[in-house]
Amino acid sequence: MTADRTRSRRRLPVRVAAALAAAVAVTAAAALTITSAGAQTPPQASQDWELVWSDDFDGPAGQLPSTDNWRFDIGHSYPGGPDNWGTGEIAYHTDDPANISLDGDGNLNITALRDGSGNWTSGRIETNRDDFRAPEGGAMRIEGSLQLPQVTGDAALGYWPAFWALGSPYRGNYWNWPGIGEFDVMENVNGSDTVHGVLHCGTAPGGPCNENNGLGATTTCGGSCHTGFHTYAFEWDDSGSTGELRWYADGQLYHTVRESDLPAGTWADMTEHAGYFILLNLAVGGAFPDGVSGIATPTGATEPGHSLLVDYVRVYTRGGSTDPDPTTSEPDEPGDGHDAYSPIDATDFDDAEGATVSGSAVGPLGDGAWLRYDDVDFGSSGPIDFVATVASGAAGGVSGLVEVRLDSATADPIGSFAVGSTGGWESWRDVPGNVASTTGVHDVYLTFTSGQPDPFVSVDQFHFRR
Repeated sequence: MTADRTRSRRRLPVRVAAALAAAVAVTAAAALTITSAGAQTPPQASQDWELVWSDDFDGPAGQLPSTDNWRFDIGHSYPGGPDNWGTGEIAYHTDDPANISLDGDGNLNITALRDGSGNWTSGRIETNRDDFRAPEGGAMRIEGSLQLPQVTGDAALGYWPAFWALGSPYRGNYWNWPGIGEFDVMENVNGSDTVHGVLHCGTAPGGPCNENNGLGATTTCGGSCHTGFHTYAFEWDDSGSTGELRWYADGQLYHTVRESDLPAGTWADMTEHAGYFILLNLAVGGAFPDGVSGIATPTGATEPGHSLLVDYVRVYTRGGSTDPDPTTSEPDEPGDGHDAYSPIDATDFDDAEGATVSGSAVGPLGDGAWLRYDDVDFGSSGPIDFVATVASGAAGGVSGLVEVRLDSATADPIGSFAVGSTGGWESWRDVPGNVASTTGVHDVYLTFTSGQPDPFVSVDQFHFRR
């Protein structure tokens, strides 16, 4: 959201190259030239996202991911495509549960292994669907919650987890990159604390996307992307006078490419085909980690057995010709009840403890504070997560949990997310958190828990998604 908090009181409803040599050049250069980007201010958020596809990776430990949703990439290349997936990576991708399977706790586990002869194996999957795109006059959001392999230093050299999307015309051709477009939602190499968001497009070498580098930026996820699960998202927005591509980490916008930044033909080539398919993989070695480390990876010190964990992948759309105008409905007011799936203004609470209303938001809030919203209707099918618009100017080291509880401020939380400084009390971001499914009508409590006495968050609005 913008820093300007003036608004009406209404309901707001890579890494594949044309050839191995070219790929080595692109990713090595990208590793050396992509620069760190500061937080950007996203456009005013319209919250009426509709879930159109998802996988939460539920199932017993050792089970392969659903073949209804995913297909496996096997070996070192597509048939007839560039060797080593066009990136120089060395691991052989398999459909062996030891390399890729559910962990039984709601995560996909992609693990890099090395055998006694020094041969590496890992996993790579892509969605069967290849038509993910922004609706005409609307927007699309690809979002995932991932934990990077928990390995750092020399033991991490060559690890290259990625969450990304390729234009559908790549399937069956394999030599039309980068013109068909590539959106790298998240890439990380060598166990670093940062992740990269990159656009590849146009022609290589050179061209409007500076191939073989791409147009990219990095972020530290507010401190380190290497700790626990973080949420990464990419948005393709076609709702304005010019199209925009946006990259987020934990709700913080850190990279934007606008249609006006590129030649009209380049934009058309990557946006006017059928859409995109999504990929998840854990590569080992290749031009990007080699370029960052300055040596060939992996090395003898690289430690096998570490995993990329994926909690979920979801695709949302909003707007376009089929969506209602989000400005036509009036806001919920205290005492009126609330629709769980439409944004609820934080100031519309029915009761509160430790809360201060500041303009259109509530806060700063600290440990022990709570807000109650009566008669929130979840309907007959429960939510998969919730999103809150929050800001924090807390000092370094001060953070806490925003929790959701039902019918009592002391009930067990059904969901939560952690938040620390966002860069200021007017630096707003949308942060998602998983919730347990619930149905029917409940009083919803937002509670705030921290190990420090200082306030750590302000809340503007929140809603649930299904």
